[in-house]
Amino acid sequence: MKKTAATLNDNFAQAIELIYSCTGRLCITGMGKAGLVGQKIQATFASVGTLSYCLHPAEALHGDLGMVDKKDVVIALSKSDSLEIAIILPMLKKLGCRIILITAKANSPATQGSDCVLLLGSTEEACPLGLASSSSTTAMLALGDALALTVMKQETSLRKIMR
Repeated sequence: MKKTAATLNDNFAQAIELIYSCTGRLCITGMGKAGLVGQKIQATFASVGTLSYCLHPAEALHGDLGMVDKKDVVIALSKSDSLEIAIILPMLKKLGCRIILITAKANSPATQGSDCVLLLGSTEEACPLGLASSSSTTAMLALGDALALTVMKQETSLRKIMR
């Protein structure tokens, strides 16, 4: 977690601005364990009042891209640039979506096509073989919660100012 926190920079503020100024809905996508973490992040955003939905990247390739609107902001989760994410991000970009990528891989095709990249830092998995997603998905979850709660706090602050 400390490594992930250490990687946060102006990109975190940029991600907050993208989400906060979104005139559509927030779309969360990820493959495998990252997708499951994305479902929890989407539920947190929904709980704090941000209109959001999940898009399974493989299903997107088979017709579900139709649910995405050009006004949507996409948060894509992929530790190491999954094939499905690498394929759908250019499609989402072509639709006009703004893309926030949460990843551990700083230089990849997915980072090149994203508007904002939030790096997880080097997260060594807790699994003795280093294979099972654990530390990386925990870092994704913490970062997703931080985004949702920060957006909620901004919304609350704005309401106070407008009263």
